[in-house]
Amino acid sequence: MSQQQTADDVSVDEIPIDTSTTQSGEIEPADVPAEIESITRGLASEQPPTNPLVVLKAARWWYIHGKGGTDPAFQWAIEWVRHIATDTPSDVERFDAFLEYLVTVGFADETESLR
Repeated sequence: MSQQQTADDVSVDEIPIDTSTTQSGEIEPADVPAEIESITRGLASEQPPTNPLVVLKAARWWYIHGKGGTDPAFQWAIEWVRHIATDTPSDVERFDAFLEYLVTVGFADETESLR
């Protein structure tokens, strides 16, 4: 049995997508679904997720609800997937920008508390 989706609730999984706020760039921590917040916090931790499909789920959410391709959370998630897939070093500057963005969004008061 399939559920009907409305124009304001289009998604390929259970993570809701609010099309009225797509690429607004204005994210409040309360607007981030719990699963996406967990994955995002994991990407900032000492032991980030290693399943690229999980990371891509968060990347997709940040791309849609954040700043699109320029969103630091999206960019770091894509960078981390590249690192997982190719086993090449990741871009430290992009990681630093991601941590600073999480502070700006309100996930933490300082970058050190995310690690």
